[in-house]
Amino acid sequence: MNNIFPLVKNETIKMIKKKRFYVILLVLIVLVPMFAYAQLRQAEDKREKFGTDWRREVQQAITDNQNSLGSDRVPEEWKKYRQIYIQQMKYYLEHDVNPREPGGVSFTREFLDNAATLFIPLLIMGVGSDIVSSERTGGTVKMLLTRPIRRWKILLSKLLTLLMFVSLIIVSTCLICYLISGLFFGYRGWNMPVFTGFQLRGAEVDISGVHAVPQWQYIFMQAGLIWFVSMVVAALAFMVSVLVRSTSASIVIMMATLIAGNILTNMASSWTSAKYLFMVNLGLTNYLAGTPAPIEGMTLGFSLVVLAVWGACSLVVSFLVFTKQDILN
Repeated sequence: MNNIFPLVKNETIKMIKKKRFYVILLVLIVLVPMFAYAQLRQAEDKREKFGTDWRREVQQAITDNQNSLGSDRVPEEWKKYRQIYIQQMKYYLEHDVNPREPGGVSFTREFLDNAATLFIPLLIMGVGSDIVSSERTGGTVKMLLTRPIRRWKILLSKLLTLLMFVSLIIVSTCLICYLISGLFFGYRGWNMPVFTGFQLRGAEVDISGVHAVPQWQYIFMQAGLIWFVSMVVAALAFMVSVLVRSTSASIVIMMATLIAGNILTNMASSWTSAKYLFMVNLGLTNYLAGTPAPIEGMTLGFSLVVLAVWGACSLVVSFLVFTKQDILN
């Protein structure tokens, strides 16, 4: 293992030279202010309508969602989400906590919730989908394989470098969201309570397991779950990069898979076998928020196991194929 570290250093230098990581940072720096400004305008509109009484705003949201439950035009699947939302808002009212208190921390929490299933996986895909295939396209992989180094060590160095940059992307996303949104909303809200543990039992919302956690702890849990999802997505992108020789083809395959999975998640309630697909299990943060699972019977533990199996299998396939296939010809 002594010669792994020079290989990782070499892969890190190559990753930096590709400038993919800097492009991702630029995307975040451009998009986050847009999202923050849109939320600021939304908050200003609500302030004009409800004044400074946040309880009126929450009560109006509860009333609107209760009215929609009796409408035939609202699909039954959507009604489940609204039932939990109503109970959540009532719980916040009863405990005199403003669930929409503006702040950089609150914005970061909401951004992570919305970005966990598609936006962040797409960023991960941007650095992982061509880490091997790009060297085949450029021919540099042949030079690597002519060195007296085992193939699995070369591939392991690429994997370790990828996982390191995945972690950097997650940390950078949280920091950029907090630092930029704080300019709009202030940097307060670390200790604001967030209620978690809402569950849907049939047609009723179970609040027996609801408990409050500080917002900083909630974000820490979010980031941990998103990191796990990102590692699995990175492993799958890594496998595609090994199996597919074309850089553009590997990127298109991963992008199509992630987007299709996001669509499938909203349509898979009647296809129970779809719960074993990795794309349907990417929304781990939804379990924290109390959002109903896409398919009945899915739990946080189930999704973690499914993703772990997909990630492990993709790594096994990657190493078996890379060490056996004829790359030099």
